[in-house]
Amino acid sequence: QVQLVESGGGLVQAGDSLRLSCAASGRTFSRLGWFRQAPGKQRELVAAITSGGRTNYADSVKGRFTISRDDAKNTVYLQMSSLKPEATAVYYCAAGTIPIVVRYAYWGPGTQVTVSS
Repeated sequence: QVQLVESGGGLVQAGDSLRLSCAASGRTFSRLGWFRQAPGKQRELVAAITSGGRTNYADSVKGRFTISRDDAKNTVYLQMSSLKPEATAVYYCAAGTIPIVVRYAYWGPGTQVTVSS
């Protein structure tokens, strides 16, 4: 079965760093991404990475967040630095299987990240 499980969320102070992990299983993916959804707001893409290593980031996190993957462990990471209260949200790991096509068919249950000011 295909499964994505996030971990690493928690409560931190503004300016701190945090690394989220997403363990994928069941199959290989062409695209892995991190999304977040804050209370009362729409879900947004934070960062994504393809099987070829191409990355994409939301403008709001460029320079502070880094997405990476470990193919041997079938795990994708999101390293977050200089965290701001605005980053408080539930972070979701998502995956797609079709090369070139930006579509996420699989999703994890999410992990809460809270940044206090």
